[in-house]
Amino acid sequence: MRRLLLCTDLDRTLIANGAQPASQGALALFRQLVRREDVTLVYVSGRHRVLIAQAMLDFDLPEPAFVIADVGTTIYRVAPSGWQQNEAWCAQIDPDWHGQAHDDLCRLLAVFPALQLQPREKQNRHKLSYYVAPAEDAPSLIRAIDARLRQAHIKANLIWSVDEPAGLGLLDILPASANKLHAIRFLMQQQGYQDEETLFAGDSGNDLDVLLSGIPAVLVANADPQVKNLVAAASPTALYMARGGYLGMNGNYSAGILEGIAHYHPALDAWLRAQN
Repeated sequence: MRRLLLCTDLDRTLIANGAQPASQGALALFRQLVRREDVTLVYVSGRHRVLIAQAMLDFDLPEPAFVIADVGTTIYRVAPSGWQQNEAWCAQIDPDWHGQAHDDLCRLLAVFPALQLQPREKQNRHKLSYYVAPAEDAPSLIRAIDARLRQAHIKANLIWSVDEPAGLGLLDILPASANKLHAIRFLMQQQGYQDEETLFAGDSGNDLDVLLSGIPAVLVANADPQVKNLVAAASPTALYMARGGYLGMNGNYSAGILEGIAHYHPALDAWLRAQN
């Protein structure tokens, strides 16, 4: 059995906080799996560190070895002494914004009335986050924002997703080299993991870069239908779409993650079946 760097999104991927039901016992089996010495758990989330820590308490999630937070703009090692931020990652992404800080970009984009700034706790030095009404023409808005940033010589990564329960569009503006995929690649390189030793699980639009990257990935069964259509049209070579049925579970949330792990790793499939 080769080792596994298991990277998972939180909301509506590992955390069963969407509209679809969770399979009983799936999260408990996931907890058993990540206690194995050959599995290294990484949380990859749009949440900031305080909300991730709170989610771990609220949903009884296992403690990860690493956390990629704020849609890939921060990386932490989770140690007994506390969460240690990876300063090398901060230094790598900083030049993209051409010396501009968060508040500078906020002023630059004040010309777009459709953008509603998210609360301050959802912002950081390298992440500018907005709410957008779902009725807005998102592609046109994003093109206009991108053009304005380019005029200011700012290299940015614009990530659009939809919060279905809240009925809101979410727009994250990050340095061009900062997103979930680049952060995972950076962590893989630092820790010495190859693609075949890595697995990513996700459900939404801001997971697409990783889902379509060639890194082995699983899209949980409760994923946004639009995301399912996008990945199906792209025909990625290293993406498994959970369908349910594995170990009698429905493929949603942690059940979908386990189904994807079993698909890629026969030894872990056998181990999971032995626990069931």
